[in-house]
Amino acid sequence: MTQSPGVSVVVPVRNEAGNIEPLVTEIARALTPSGPFEIVYVNDGSTDGTGAELARLSATRPWLREIRHAESCGQSAAVRSGVRAAHAPVIITLDGDGQNDPAFMPAFIAKLAEAGPACGLVQGQRIGRKDTGFKRFQSRIANKVRAAVLNDGTRDTGCGFKCFPREAYLALPYFDALHRFMPALIRREGLAIAYVDVIDRPRLTGVSNYGFFDRLWVGIVDLAGVRWLIKRRKRVPVAREIAR
Repeated sequence: MTQSPGVSVVVPVRNEAGNIEPLVTEIARALTPSGPFEIVYVNDGSTDGTGAELARLSATRPWLREIRHAESCGQSAAVRSGVRAAHAPVIITLDGDGQNDPAFMPAFIAKLAEAGPACGLVQGQRIGRKDTGFKRFQSRIANKVRAAVLNDGTRDTGCGFKCFPREAYLALPYFDALHRFMPALIRREGLAIAYVDVIDRPRLTGVSNYGFFDRLWVGIVDLAGVRWLIKRRKRVPVAREIAR
């Protein structure tokens, strides 16, 4: 019988055919020493050879799976599909463009275990950003505005490198762009956040699927919605069964 995976790596992708094999190889190299794992690629309506490449690789890698969206639904929807399909109790997410180095994954897993059940998220924080100057400027402004409004204690929520208990994620209210606001919503649930600094890398091949309006203006509406959710959160009673 195949042993159940201890970790599921969820990778949302759209038109990333050239990046798949190198990233799959790196993920396997990083996690093989730690025990059973699986990689769940979520093909978010790709129109290039992404599906064919995943089919080719999964034929010889039983721990590699593909979930496919018939049309592009966005990164948050792709992450949610992957987490719901995952078999492991611990999830790692990372971007499919190769900028997140899988060599850091054991550090994320160790940090989550060290933090214990009170921790709902290990958030990656990028250093040495390899994005364009304009993209880095966008991120700085967005992070400052978000931190001022939500006070989530996180300087880089846009980093796709995250590790969390599957159950904690599925308990969060779902909406488009959830992946950008996970720290604030995890804190809303009374759970702690730990951090791992990760060295950013240049994209392996291809171009980014996200533009200016995806990253800034649309986020203003989302920010207001998340603030409303936090304000509406009521204290959760601590309940225990009375033995008789």
